[in-house]
Amino acid sequence: MSPVRIEVDGERCVGAGMCALTAPAVFTQDDDGLSVVLAGQDASVAAHPTVKDAVRACPVGALSLRTED
Repeated sequence: MSPVRIEVDGERCVGAGMCALTAPAVFTQDDDGLSVVLAGQDASVAAHPTVKDAVRACPVGALSLRTED
């Protein structure tokens, strides 16, 4: 099974904060209010139970889960 990465599209993010509200152990917002992944990129972060909910909750689709080949 290939590792999964969380990607934040900084051009698309509008700072709604749904990711940080949905998965506060994984996401925060920077000084400009844009989404940032808190922890390092490893399998445990992408597998966190709330990550998929946070990806779905983003109103502008700025979050994605990508399989690394």
